[in-house]
Amino acid sequence: MEKQIISAQQFTVITLLYSIGTAILIVPASITKALHQDAWIGATIGVLLSLLLVKLYITLANQTPSNSFVEANGKILGKFLGPLASLGFLSLTFLSAGELLYFIGNFMQTEVMPETPTISFIVLFTIIIVFASYLGIETFARSAEILFAIFSVIFIVFIICISPQINIQNIQPILETKTKPLLISTLSFMSIFSFPFVVLLMFFPTGVNVQKAAQKGFYLGTIIGGIVLIIIIALSTLVLGSTNTAAKTFPSYALAQRISIGNFFQRVEIIMAVMWIISIYIRTFIYFYATVIGLGQILKVKDPRPFILPLGMCMVAMAQLAHPNIVHSNNYNQKIWPLFSGLITVLLPLLLLVVAKMRKIKKNEDNQQRDNKQQDTNAQQNSNNQQSASILKDSIDTQSDNTKQKSTEQQDTNTQQDSKNKPNTTES
Repeated sequence: MEKQIISAQQFTVITLLYSIGTAILIVPASITKALHQDAWIGATIGVLLSLLLVKLYITLANQTPSNSFVEANGKILGKFLGPLASLGFLSLTFLSAGELLYFIGNFMQTEVMPETPTISFIVLFTIIIVFASYLGIETFARSAEILFAIFSVIFIVFIICISPQINIQNIQPILETKTKPLLISTLSFMSIFSFPFVVLLMFFPTGVNVQKAAQKGFYLGTIIGGIVLIIIIALSTLVLGSTNTAAKTFPSYALAQRISIGNFFQRVEIIMAVMWIISIYIRTFIYFYATVIGLGQILKVKDPRPFILPLGMCMVAMAQLAHPNIVHSNNYNQKIWPLFSGLITVLLPLLLLVVAKMRKIKKNEDNQQRDNKQQDTNAQQNSNNQQSASILKDSIDTQSDNTKQKSTEQQDTNTQQDSKNKPNTTES
């Protein structure tokens, strides 16, 4: 499978939509349940702290800029511990992909088509993910740019239409929440919003054409995605109130149901659902594609595309087994997911960074790259010298041939002159 490269702008768009993901559906209810009217404050703190996490991931990526996260595990931790850490990482991505399919099926059955079986939505969505994986990250990145334009238009229309129903009293009094619930809810928000950013290290910086621009795009996508979530959480509280927001399974969808302009422009929540399906599609694809690529790198397979269909079928089964009901899903996201994801997405990168600093991986890689560049320079210089020698030899040969040709022509001229002089001598 040929290496695919995306632009820094495409990476920014992917980061933005990936950060929103399922958070746009489930985060408003969970964080409002704990922080009430101060939910938007906890989300704001979480976005600011997420920038430090992005800094950690960028620093780790710079230690092994020519390797993906799975390859960096093997390079930094060794041949034994590296694959084990990578398997733990891939278990996170695969389980998360299956869980996102569960959210899609549950959302569509609960809010859109109650009489349709959940498995129908899961299979249809899986077909899209599998097909996109066969096409590769470059095609996906181009489609993400188109989907981002659609997402932006719908989001702006959503804000404009719901703004007349805002009630400022719903977020008063401010800063009433105690410190401990604020910290716990902030970490829970980060576990869904920014902890999964580590999966992007499967494509960053190895799969981006301009690394420095991609680093800025990493920060920019995180900030804009965080602002979108803060706005959604704030609007849910301002329009629905903290009590109703915490009681809803999907408060952002209930928020869209409130849109009504002149009893004419209403019942548009299904159009708003497109915005959430786009963001969940982006995150599900990244999870699944990272699993496929990572498994191929662990097994050292050049073309991992034969893994796509079997893993897709397993992902459908995982979506059926992920959560028996919505209560189990909420408990998992609040109690188990932060610990499980934090182990893989925070502690493991910290460990890799410390070990890489101790083993001076970056210095050794720089020296190796410098040696490779020197070898390439020497080889190019030798090639140029050989080419110059060849040109010089050809020039000498050409000059010699010209000299011989002139000598031959001179001899022919002399011969002709002699032949002309002989009859004159005989006649006299």
